[in-house]
Amino acid sequence: MSQLVTLLYSYTRTRYLANRFRSRAALLVWQNRQVQRFLRNILPRSPFYQRHFAGHAIEQWQSWPIMDKSLMMDNFDELNTLRLSKEAAFAVALQAESSRDFTPKLGPISVGLSSGTSGKRGLFIATDPERYRWAGAALAKVLPGALWERQRVAFFLRANSNLYTSIGSQRIQFEFFDLLDPLDQHVERLRRLQPTILVAPPSLLRQLAAQMAHGHLRISPRKVISVAEVLDPLDEKFICAHFDQPIHQVYQCTEGFLASTCRYGTLHLHEELVAIQKEYLDEGLRKFVPIITDFNRTSQPIIRYRLNDILTERATPCPCGAVTTALAQIEGRCDDLFYLRATNGEQWIPIFPDFISRSVIASSNAIEEYQVHQVALDQIEIALTLAASEQAQAQQAVTQAFQQLFARLHCQPAHLRFVELTYAPSLRKRKRVERLFPFPE
Repeated sequence: MSQLVTLLYSYTRTRYLANRFRSRAALLVWQNRQVQRFLRNILPRSPFYQRHFAGHAIEQWQSWPIMDKSLMMDNFDELNTLRLSKEAAFAVALQAESSRDFTPKLGPISVGLSSGTSGKRGLFIATDPERYRWAGAALAKVLPGALWERQRVAFFLRANSNLYTSIGSQRIQFEFFDLLDPLDQHVERLRRLQPTILVAPPSLLRQLAAQMAHGHLRISPRKVISVAEVLDPLDEKFICAHFDQPIHQVYQCTEGFLASTCRYGTLHLHEELVAIQKEYLDEGLRKFVPIITDFNRTSQPIIRYRLNDILTERATPCPCGAVTTALAQIEGRCDDLFYLRATNGEQWIPIFPDFISRSVIASSNAIEEYQVHQVALDQIEIALTLAASEQAQAQQAVTQAFQQLFARLHCQPAHLRFVELTYAPSLRKRKRVERLFPFPE
């Protein structure tokens, strides 16, 4: 009963908070109070944070030292407030991923791993109250109807978690689909389930949309939600066309439940749940890296944690009127910024993934799928799938688009090489734009 109460309270509170603030200033004042109250409670319970933030006034938390994944994992044992060892937690999480049985816990604690997109796998833990608070907030943000309406949720991810299964109830049927299973198995299960909500990475949504286009799958979910990977405009257009509805997004990572789309399809940061500061990469282009402080998470505190994602703010206010930050898009990882020498040879020019994607997509209407990899500081590989036999024309158009991009950014042209597009589902997230080597800082 206490679990249900926790979930319902979180659901109701999240729905209420979303409409409570009449100005952004009011939101930030309230958020600042929440963070300070949280820090006063949590710092005495975490030996690592006591040392890490020693000598810093709580009132000045916005300027405290930055955390990142490496620092968190290196100090996991003393950072978490439950005195769990990283070795024991990793053992449970790795066994779950190996067996594909995600129900075991470490005592009463749920344990999971991030996908390791940034190169180092992150470990997350959650108590039962935290799981049900997350479930309530997630339901408040993503349900297409009221909480008491019956829903059948098909949830595709690389790994299940007790966190996600917290959503299940008598009225909400939750089914996990393992991305490592064959596509035809997914299609058959979806036929039987007939989900009202479909949640999956865009790479899988695209495959399902293709199955619908060929008549192999017939489902009519009320809401389709893209998660885990960057939703590329080319994929979004294809998926929307075959599901005949807008594609919503959820921005969720190991470190928090960070954003979701409103009724207008705009991504909004969950600033009523998590404090998110902006480290601008290019303020003129509205591109920033989020630094998050989760003032609701106590077992594994997330304080001034710098993510590796590149977010772009929306240029105009969202028609929904929310005072939380509206995003134009999630671009990808900082690790996937391309770098080329400036024409004067004196510095390196960063090229945002969005610039690469737009150059490809705008060059030819025949392009159905693509991948672009920077394989060396002066070499870029491009893979294309075309709607018609226009390979030479499309490659010429893409080459011209890249040459124009290089000229606009005043960087030396890279050598372009066209290769075959290959992709197979795996534990690794799919990226359309990726740098395949570490940039020499």
